[in-house]
Amino acid sequence: MTDTLVQTVGRRKAAVARVTMRPGSGEWTINGRSLEEYFPVHRHREFAERPIGLTGAEGSYDLRIRVRGGGQTGQAGAVQLAVARALVVADPDRRPVLRSHGLLTRDPRVVERKKPGQPKARKRFQFSKR
Repeated sequence: MTDTLVQTVGRRKAAVARVTMRPGSGEWTINGRSLEEYFPVHRHREFAERPIGLTGAEGSYDLRIRVRGGGQTGQAGAVQLAVARALVVADPDRRPVLRSHGLLTRDPRVVERKKPGQPKARKRFQFSKR
């Protein structure tokens, strides 16, 4: 386990999260606000904290997170990936646990672009035979 600070990046949809992790008391700061303040929805908080909970690292690290782009769900996913990557850099023995729960895989799903001559990406205008 390293005692220096660890910096990682996580992405999800249009969101990008940069995490700076250092040994500490378990304090989370996201864009200058606390975790509860930044993610008021419990599901998003739970999603972001999942890697820490699975590895049993609660209260071991202070996390300073800068997150931009996307919405709440995308940002929570980006934070989750960045935190998981930071935990692996700090202690490579955590990799199998995080990998088995799918937390080290970047979710490639993004919004499909709108196509010309259609109202949305896949929806078609109503067909009229006559």
